[in-house]
Amino acid sequence: MSDLWELEKEIYDQGYEMICGVDEAGRGPLAGPVCAAAVILPRGMELPGLNDSKNLTEKKREELFEPIMDAALSYGIAFATVEEIEELNILNATFLAMNRAIAQLSPQPELALIDGNRNSGISLDSRCIVKGDSRCADIAAASVLAKVSRDRYMLRMDELYPQYHFRQHKGYGTKLHYEALREFGPSPIHRLSFLRKMH
Repeated sequence: MSDLWELEKEIYDQGYEMICGVDEAGRGPLAGPVCAAAVILPRGMELPGLNDSKNLTEKKREELFEPIMDAALSYGIAFATVEEIEELNILNATFLAMNRAIAQLSPQPELALIDGNRNSGISLDSRCIVKGDSRCADIAAASVLAKVSRDRYMLRMDELYPQYHFRQHKGYGTKLHYEALREFGPSPIHRLSFLRKMH
């Protein structure tokens, strides 16, 4: 069993019957929603190539997307909109997306492992796992589903708003993105609160 299962194995050995991993994509961008995914993998299951989505190429994440969904006992993918991010702030909007993803799981797990160090807004019993996407198989799987789902959404937005080049940067604050913002101003999917810092 790979290192990716060590932490989950310890938790299962404490008597839990079912746990899920939860991760998000898109907390940092200037545009677009935040996406979260929750995944329950069969215990100890090895998915070749599964790792933290940040360490995988876009092509590799795309290749893993369907196999993760096929292998999972259950999974959920959910968004919080730009409007919700603006209204609630990014941290609370992230929790909202995570809770929506967890709510899609059937059966419901007893424990959610949340990537990162904040879980105060999670409605299910949960634990934070710092760097969880490279330490836990369930979180690694969730990180791939969240990242691919958000990237695909941003590709659709690229067709609607081609002048911002979302296809290239997915809404993150690159030089190209800032240049487009200076030229065209914000689109309906830009997070205005994130643009206040813009010089």
